[in-house]
Amino acid sequence: MALTAPSRATHEVTNQPPPTAPYDASADAALLEGLRREGAGWAEDDVRRLGAHAGSPEAQRWAEEANAVEPVLRTHDRYGNRIDEVDFHPAWHHLVRVAVAEGNAGSAWADERPGAHVARYAGLLVWGHTEAGHACPVAMTYAAVPALRLQPDLAAGYEPLLTSRVYDPGLRVPTTKRGLLAGMGMTEKQGGSDVRTNTTTATPTGEDGVYALRGHKWFTSAPMCDLFLVLARAPGGLSCFLVPRVLPDGTRNPFLLQRLKDKLGNRSNASSEPEFDGTLAWLVGPEGRGVKTIVEMVDCTRLDCVSGSAALMRKALVEAGHHAAHRRAFGARLLDQPLMRNVLADLAVESEAATALTLRLAGAADRAVRGDDGERAFRRIATAVGKYWVTKRAPAFAAEALECLGGNGYVEDSGMPRLYREAPLNSIWEGSGNVNALDVLRVLDKDPAAARALTAELEAARGGDPRLDAAVARVGAALADRDGAEVRARRLVELMALALQGSLLVRHAPAAVADAFCGTRFGGGGYAFGTLPAGTDFGTILDRALPETR
Repeated sequence: MALTAPSRATHEVTNQPPPTAPYDASADAALLEGLRREGAGWAEDDVRRLGAHAGSPEAQRWAEEANAVEPVLRTHDRYGNRIDEVDFHPAWHHLVRVAVAEGNAGSAWADERPGAHVARYAGLLVWGHTEAGHACPVAMTYAAVPALRLQPDLAAGYEPLLTSRVYDPGLRVPTTKRGLLAGMGMTEKQGGSDVRTNTTTATPTGEDGVYALRGHKWFTSAPMCDLFLVLARAPGGLSCFLVPRVLPDGTRNPFLLQRLKDKLGNRSNASSEPEFDGTLAWLVGPEGRGVKTIVEMVDCTRLDCVSGSAALMRKALVEAGHHAAHRRAFGARLLDQPLMRNVLADLAVESEAATALTLRLAGAADRAVRGDDGERAFRRIATAVGKYWVTKRAPAFAAEALECLGGNGYVEDSGMPRLYREAPLNSIWEGSGNVNALDVLRVLDKDPAAARALTAELEAARGGDPRLDAAVARVGAALADRDGAEVRARRLVELMALALQGSLLVRHAPAAVADAFCGTRFGGGGYAFGTLPAGTDFGTILDRALPETR
């Protein structure tokens, strides 16, 4: 009996989307409009070029490889000497090299053009389409500069290297390198965010401004950075110190890496527990003012958390929209199915709100650096508000975008599980939700100018939408009622964040976007994404957010 040749028909691939890459990560109207509005239109060509690179097959492959091959800790060399080094996949170095060269690290501080810091955040929003782990040392390097400026003699030597656009990896004497990366070491196992419980000690060595540290830090990311700003308890109280990995004479400063954290996500980034044992450190700012000193750094890294979550949302939306545009079900493209259009439009509105707020905060940061006291006051409160809310929205957003791909989205090859695991990170780092909500209350109590600046920003949209006007009135009433404020802090900050996003969209976004946001975020909407009311202009929203899917 003759055997029939096996058929290959069951293995023919149909109705599957093509690869997302190449795509343009800067093809985002909300991003480009915000860039121009906040004073950095001059950077648009660079942002567009970086966006094309971020969406290239090469950069997307780097992102996958950097996460698939995780960092490896080497505590000793073959002879038994302590070296405390971490090895990264070459893809990690490629990602960092581009980020530094494109100005995503500290170079904005050396750029005198108005809008330089806005341009940096626009770069983060597009290069964030690759992977988040490498952005950690980039963010800390940016944030270290204003803190280090509190000690002018140290800033004079290190700032030109922290603002360099050259990535020069490897542990060597910092001043012999072409560019530096900086990290921070604040938390300890007994206190976490409560840094006033820190027990790491700083003992004067007898040399002016130089101390010896002894203690254990609980969560210090990117341990291969060249310099770290560290909190330790000096004779005058909790103080901030600069700790180089390599000392001026070329010897290794004791920076004993006990282990790397086994994290939910952010796998490409090494997060470590360093132990200090006679570790030399240089005082930054006065003794006893360590928290105030390092707040300069935290204010910056919190904004990087906002931008990181906004970038993640946008990347997830691009993936969901691409899938829906190329997948058919029940006789039509998913993108043309009414309920899927509702889901994608709702995600697009949320993404635009996050992007608009990120760039508004970046504009405030840029103008504050240039001496605008009103913007400084606005930045102080609005960054904490944005950090609380945008980072809180990211996990739900990532889950909904993943669901748009169905079972394909639950498979590692899609890249969506990596986004989903990454999504909770920014709500925890640089102060959890509770820490940021309570920080808003402290600002309201101590800095009346901050409350006035926020109120003025909200009032700028008065009359643009009655639902927003009512929400702004609720913010005012909540600010006036301070009874039980701590218990209600999350609800207050959520309301402030939504009103702030609504104000930005009513003033600057197309009517369809602003109407969808105000109609659902200020009452009357559902709790899940995809609950925009009938009559919503899905077409305008989707064409704006996902032009490639028309």
